[in-house]
Amino acid sequence: MSSLGDKTAESNRRDFLKKAAAIGLGAAVSGPSLWRPRRAAAQITLPKEPMPRRPFGRSGIMVSTLSLGGMFDILNNRLMLAKALDWGIDYWDTAEGYGGGRSEEGIGRWFARNPDTRKQVFLVTKLSPRRGKDFTPRLEKSLKRLRTDYIDLLFVHGIRGIKEMDAGLESWSHAMKKAGKIRLFGFSTHSNMEDCLEGAAKLPSIDGIMFTYNYRLMHEPRMNRAVDACYRAGIGLTAMKTQGGGPVKSNSESELEMAGRFMQKGSTDHQAKLMAVWEDKRIACICSQMPNLTIMAANATAAVNQIRLSQADRALLARYAKETCGDYCAGCGRLCSDVLSGRVPINDVMRCLMYYHCYQDLGLARSTFETLPTRTRALLTRMDFSEAEKSCPRNLPIGRLMREAATLLA
Repeated sequence: MSSLGDKTAESNRRDFLKKAAAIGLGAAVSGPSLWRPRRAAAQITLPKEPMPRRPFGRSGIMVSTLSLGGMFDILNNRLMLAKALDWGIDYWDTAEGYGGGRSEEGIGRWFARNPDTRKQVFLVTKLSPRRGKDFTPRLEKSLKRLRTDYIDLLFVHGIRGIKEMDAGLESWSHAMKKAGKIRLFGFSTHSNMEDCLEGAAKLPSIDGIMFTYNYRLMHEPRMNRAVDACYRAGIGLTAMKTQGGGPVKSNSESELEMAGRFMQKGSTDHQAKLMAVWEDKRIACICSQMPNLTIMAANATAAVNQIRLSQADRALLARYAKETCGDYCAGCGRLCSDVLSGRVPINDVMRCLMYYHCYQDLGLARSTFETLPTRTRALLTRMDFSEAEKSCPRNLPIGRLMREAATLLA
């Protein structure tokens, strides 16, 4: 039996590895900037090579392989936008609902102060169909907040099935393109990704897709076929949720081994997970939630270095994915939600828990949870989820997780 001292040492080792992997590199940043804070920052040395770029589908537009995800307080963080451009991160992603519009407003203030940079940026925003079908006035509001005349890529936000991309939306997108309001059109999805991608490959109106894609999902045969179909159709593909975090937080031995291995090689397991996705040349870009300069510097370094993972590295990622399979929701919401007649969007609740456990962002988890209908949230502690659990290919404890969400996030 281990002594108390042994247990303490092991606990300290776990804490150190997790913190080191999360930080990746030191704090703040060096290099030229379009806007500087009053106080000098500590130094991070970034690679001198330029940010890699890839074509975004058939559009012919070249985009940075790393995208700045806009789910943070852009309104009060202009330095992030300045450094993004300094480091060649010119694909900026936001949405009407991020921060109640503050994300779009923050980018808009940047463009108002730095109008010459608008043409440098591949600007993406999103409109949610669950907020209504009045897309035209809402697009106008987004344009006003963003201080721009056009959006480079407009996503229908978070679709759950390809039928949501109906003929009405196709006609609307053509009209908005003709009016010069948007250049490209598509959707984002966290749910039933394979169904959505397979359907999109047959729709000529879809120019781009943002979807959950990571080291856990990329080797699954159906996902691989769906990605290939979209790539061959000329659709620009943006990967998100690339860290593969789930609604359950695990502390497995393989997680510690993985963190230690990549630290010895001069990177982190977080960077390795990004590299695994970048090795798939069908993916134009990774959209990453980067709420501070430390994380953005670490991700930019990984993008520029593009160190190929060894066979042993990939085997370690695969082993970790297998060991923690029951911690991760793969987004196949049609299976568990259908047996409940769609009364609870289990996949959406799982995403809230992922924000809580993996992003460690209670604010984001709660704000996302609050977008669920009140009647839906009330069902989480009342419903019998046993049939949903039987349908889950990963054997997730759905009932327990739904109750946990109701307790933590209400």
